[in-house]
Order: sequence, then structure tokens, then C-alpha cells
Amino acid sequence: MLMALVERYISLRQTLGYKLRDLSHSLRAFATFAAGRSDTHVRASTAVDWATEAPSPHARYIRLRNVVLLARFLCAEDSTHEVPPNSFHASTQRRLPYIYAPGEITQLVEAASRLRESYPLRRQVYGTLVGLIASTGLRISEALDLRLNDILPDGMLQIRCTKFGKSRLVPLHPTATNALERYLAQRRRLVVTDDHVFLSAGNQRIASSTVEHTFHRIRRLAGIAPSRTRPPRIHDLRHTFATRALEKCSTRREAVARHFVALATYMGHTDIANTYWYLEATPELMTGIAATTEALIAGEGI
Repeated sequence: MLMALVERYISLRQTLGYKLRDLSHSLRAFATFAAGRSDTHVRASTAVDWATEAPSPHARYIRLRNVVLLARFLCAEDSTHEVPPNSFHASTQRRLPYIYAPGEITQLVEAASRLRESYPLRRQVYGTLVGLIASTGLRISEALDLRLNDILPDGMLQIRCTKFGKSRLVPLHPTATNALERYLAQRRRLVVTDDHVFLSAGNQRIASSTVEHTFHRIRRLAGIAPSRTRPPRIHDLRHTFATRALEKCSTRREAVARHFVALATYMGHTDIANTYWYLEATPELMTGIAATTEALIAGEGI
């Protein structure tokens, strides 16, 4: 019964334009957990117990927040549903990204070629995927959502309905274009109906969780940062792209302003504050900021 209510809630919100990929997975997992306790309605104690099983404080907060939203919706029709208090707190500190050295990105692409080839093109899929994210700063979901007709002439990608519901064009460097074309030449030989650029073993869009798991294997094969408590993630390739782009920026004030706007647009940021955050990513950037600030102060006689 609770699963049916969850499906109705998800369906209603999706008709309003929300994607809810992560939320729908989360609430279905909650409904399964609740069914194991024979719950037919949302129970605060069940929601808290389920959220507590999450691996981090932030994940526990997100889990319980999702159930709170569901419970509020259901309470409008049936007051026997309980709205749990969200006793977990969201983390306000962003995780410091791992910035890959150029040689490490090469190692990752090479390591992908040593994956067990459990289905056709698996090695090529992950080698191209890693290289594409590293050279464009795409979000993982954006890369996985790419379809064959999103590869436009003259080295352009069409990114549709991104994280914030907007679309944009992403120009590729010629080396990235050539690598993608080599992959697509092999990809088009597959007799499949799904038109996603990157395919899973089931010849459909690859799940983000599968990519995360496989990247963990690739990183270990590449021998990158094996002793880190928090190992580098595939998402850190996006952070690396942004950071390296900023490192190449001129320190002239008007050039910095133009560069930030261009980078924010290229990466699909809706708030330029998300782009400013990358200034903290490497010692080189912080040193450059300090030197420029000192020169500015000296020039203005402050």
C-alpha cells in the first residue's frame, strides 16, 4: 500500500516537470523498508530508523528530508500518516575536491583499457567517458544522458535538460572530438535500439551507481591516491577541469570577470558563486589571488 502511495507522489511531481531520479529511488527504498515492518502508513520511528542506516550525516539528512516531504503530501488526505521531525542536520561544508594531475588523468584512461571486458565496448565506454568528463567538466548525469543525436557537427555537444532544467551547447577540443569519434565509430556497429552514447551491459543508459562502482575499480587499477581516507571520485574530474581553466585565466580584473562568466555558462552553473568556489581548490590559485590582491592594494595606495 505504501509503495503505491510513493509511486503516486512521484508521478504527480514528475508531471510538474521534476526529474526526481534520486528521490524516487530513495522513497522506493523507504517503502520497501517500511513494508518489511508491515507499515501501511508513514511512521516517524520507521523513517528515522531507515535514515539512520545511511552512511553519512548528510545522507541521513537527505533520506529523512525526502520522507518528510512525502509525509506532508500524504497527510493532506490522510492524517494518520506521521510527519517525522528531521533530527539530522545538513552539512554546510563542501567536500574539498581532489584535483587530478594531467598524468593521473592519462593513467585513468589507460586503466579503463584493463577492465574486465564483461560486455562489448566496456573498456572503450569507460575510457571515453572518463576522458570526456575530464576534458569538458560535464556532470556525470549529463555525460550518461547523451544520445547519439546530441553529438553535433564541428565538435559540439548538446546538453539537454540539465540539473537545473536548462540546455546548453558545449564545444569540444579537437583532441576530445577525435577521441569521441573513434569511440562512436565502434559504438555504431552495435545492433541495439537504445541511442544513448554510453551503454551498459544491458544495452541501455548506464546507472550512475554503476559508474561510481566501476570508477572505483579504475582508480585502483591506476594506483591513484591509494592511501587517502576519502578516495578521489569521478566527479572530481569536473572540479579538476574548472580549476585548471581558472589557473590559465589572466589576472587582469576585466579578463577575470569575462572568464568567470564564460566558465559558469560552459559548466551549466546557475549561480556564479558555484564557480567562485573553485578559487579555493589549489595552492596555485590561492597564491595567484594573494599576489593580485597585494598588487591591487599597492597600486591604489591603501
